[in-house]
Amino acid sequence: MARTTPPTTEGTTTPVAASAAPPLPGALVTRAGRASKASAGVLALAVIVLAALPYIAFAGTTSSMVTFFVLLIMASMWNLLAGFGGMVSVGQQAFVGVGAYTVLAFANMGINPFVALPLAALTCSVFAIPTSWLAFRLRGDYFAVGTWVIAEVYRLIIIRFDSLGGPSGMSLPGLNGMDPVLRGALTYWAALALAALTILGCYLLMRGRTGLALTAVRDDETAARANGVDVTWSKRLVYLVSAAGCGAAGGILIIDSLSVQPNAIFSVQWSAYMIFIVIIGGIGYLEGPLLGAIVFYALQQLLAGYGSWYMIILGAIGVAGAIWLPRGLWGTVTNKTGIQLFPVGYRLNQPWTLPPNLR
Repeated sequence: MARTTPPTTEGTTTPVAASAAPPLPGALVTRAGRASKASAGVLALAVIVLAALPYIAFAGTTSSMVTFFVLLIMASMWNLLAGFGGMVSVGQQAFVGVGAYTVLAFANMGINPFVALPLAALTCSVFAIPTSWLAFRLRGDYFAVGTWVIAEVYRLIIIRFDSLGGPSGMSLPGLNGMDPVLRGALTYWAALALAALTILGCYLLMRGRTGLALTAVRDDETAARANGVDVTWSKRLVYLVSAAGCGAAGGILIIDSLSVQPNAIFSVQWSAYMIFIVIIGGIGYLEGPLLGAIVFYALQQLLAGYGSWYMIILGAIGVAGAIWLPRGLWGTVTNKTGIQLFPVGYRLNQPWTLPPNLR
């Protein structure tokens, strides 16, 4: 009997009989190829190397990296919300601020600020429940503007509490007596761990049924609802997850700076940074925020001495990226090469040929 060997993509293939029934599709379809598995190993190694950075780098370097990790966390949460859930928000700074003030409130009660970080994430998720009831009544541009207004309402509420510093803000208690080098290292490790957990959490979420439901809602909410997708639950879940991540990032910010000021922590610039990073990196790709954060961090270091030109140049780059690279840097790369660091879909690992009687 004649035997043929189908063309290969990744890995080797097993010769199959041309007249035999094709193997089951489940035996040929995989989540990730060799390139994806290799990249996962490289990323894991990178996390290990980064964890050792406080032992081999100056405090200024680790402090700068904390800012990078915070931006990566925020951008990943915004990408989860807008890139996969289809909810474009310009008010995620609401949860950045609530997270920071939650750490401050627990620190005032004698709880270590590092211990208060998961409590800040939980608090922001709780706050996101009533917030979502209001925001989800809006659609499109109205949703984006509505989230901004909600963030301003949160800021106005916070400044009325004198116990939290009022309009002028307040210093963070509980860490002033700690050795600055140790505090800087702990802050760095907390930010790194949170960034790694954020990426891993987004990956696991998008690999499951929730991820499939989210992409369906993003592409066509009406069609998704008609096909049995619980649209409201899917959107609320991703909104709560995004709020928790932004709240934890806000907690890292106050621990790093040892103080908080309402106008700064609730500033819309945080949402602007998130949007810029995701647009440049690639919206709708888990790799997009990572690549975009690297680009944004590099631009910050290069343009820090240019004063007001810094924002002008960033804006010009953002506009150019949106026009000429609508899929972002990673979208362009993956469309040309097929490489995926975090594959959330399925791929044909070993193509097979239909037998003649089925062609």
